[in-house]
Amino acid sequence: MFILANCCGIVPPRLIGIPQILRQRTIQRYVHAIGTGVHSAKRVRMTLRPAGENAGIVFVRTDRGNAAVRAKAQNVCDTTLSTSIAEAGVRVATVEHLMSALWGMGVDNLRVEIDAEEIPIMDGSSAPFVDLIRSAGLVEQSAEREFIRIKRSIRVTQGDGWARLDPFEGFGAAYTFEADHPVYNRYPKRAIVNFAQTSYVDHVSWARSFGLVAELDQAHAINRCLGSSLHNAVGIDGDEILNPEGLRYENEFVTHKILDAIGDLYLLGRPVLGFFVGHKSGHAINNKLGQALLRCEDAWEIISAPTEDGVSTPEVRVS
Repeated sequence: MFILANCCGIVPPRLIGIPQILRQRTIQRYVHAIGTGVHSAKRVRMTLRPAGENAGIVFVRTDRGNAAVRAKAQNVCDTTLSTSIAEAGVRVATVEHLMSALWGMGVDNLRVEIDAEEIPIMDGSSAPFVDLIRSAGLVEQSAEREFIRIKRSIRVTQGDGWARLDPFEGFGAAYTFEADHPVYNRYPKRAIVNFAQTSYVDHVSWARSFGLVAELDQAHAINRCLGSSLHNAVGIDGDEILNPEGLRYENEFVTHKILDAIGDLYLLGRPVLGFFVGHKSGHAINNKLGQALLRCEDAWEIISAPTEDGVSTPEVRVS
């Protein structure tokens, strides 16, 4: 269950393509949600509050004396089936779906208060967080928005998975999902998205987490997925999808991987101007890519505003 509430009514924001947002933004008023942590199975109340210019995204544990954990790639402490961050011994788990929604809605500065360790999973996608942000409204701030512009390709590998960031004027993503399973084999395993032409809200945000029932016992053994259910994930058993409503998109599995990657990359602290390519990658590789990028200072630069005369679409390599 989740609850939408704010102090002054509902004001839907104007949705703008991310590369065209040239000023920092925050929300107009506070809004809160109540849900369950997918891994902890604990109830959590989350409140989103406006934040000042250049504040970034900051998580605040109200159950830990209002201890703050900044949304930074350097603060990632665990990538086992989700992305967790920690600072000064205080941890916030499963941040990727909320971070993805914040990228999709162009939110730069936000205070995220929670009374437990984990961000609520909601329905397993980022769409409920998009709705929360819409209900709060958006406000443009005076400070210029900054972007991380990729100047040369960066690639990392782990096992048979890899991920890469390439130069690109705008932001796009491609993913290849190669799990061999009767259900997965019935649906697309590759997706390519140029966000100058595709709406994050309409075509990405509704993609849910998914998993095999046969793998639940293994996850439970390491205290993961304790709160997982068909209300917050696509469940697969044998050769069938258990959710009565089926999939939201034909390519929901691979699209959710892109949703996750966007959230993980937004931990870099600024929107990326570049093209992400992932092959059997997950949270661990996404974070490894972000860390590698930060170390290679000749591979990127910070710019205040991309060109306003349209977004070019160079050739995209996905292999």
